[in-house]
Amino acid sequence: MGGSFARTSETLGAGRSLPRWPHHGVSRLGVDRLLRRHAGIRRAGPRVTDRLFFAVVPDAGTAEKIAQRAAVWRARHGLTGRLLKAAHFHVNLAPVHEGNGLPDADEIEGWMARVREIPMPSFRVAFDRLTSFANGALVLTGEEATIGLEVLQQRLSDALDDTPRPARRYTPHVTLLHDGRHIEAEPVEPIAWTVREIVLVHSPVGQTTHRHLMRLPLA
Repeated sequence: MGGSFARTSETLGAGRSLPRWPHHGVSRLGVDRLLRRHAGIRRAGPRVTDRLFFAVVPDAGTAEKIAQRAAVWRARHGLTGRLLKAAHFHVNLAPVHEGNGLPDADEIEGWMARVREIPMPSFRVAFDRLTSFANGALVLTGEEATIGLEVLQQRLSDALDDTPRPARRYTPHVTLLHDGRHIEAEPVEPIAWTVREIVLVHSPVGQTTHRHLMRLPLA
């Protein structure tokens, strides 16, 4: 304990050492914890308040169907996590911003100009498997019937990246809820819709709301 305290004292500030503390009052352990806490505050960057990402969003009827079936799956598996709102169901394609506030209009228009050039027709997608991810997300996934989303995600990533890279690992999915209990993957009756557009979604951190800023129809 003394050695740890001495090392912390030596590295405090720019060459400043911590004065010797009396045996009564604040303990060395307490001081060490306090120093680590303040070091973490100094390292922390600006608070993240806003996220933007491109996504595929189901139509309202399909979203409501997902919500109804998700409630049944939640009850059947004894999960307690809160279901996402039907209006929040989406397939994330590419995050483009995470920071304090929104980027300026010119930057957003730059993204949109690139996305408009993506050669991709409308296509049918279907999710036929229910499973849990390692982070506790209960999700809908698929295999052959989600290939169109994989192609769209790769083309979108290439359009947004100045240096296109090889195909990235990507699993199209719709998150339903988060729960500490995981379930084994199981087949479910397919939930399908036709993807006709890409949506730029604004997700304020800590708020249960999604704003659809822009919609770009597929060619």
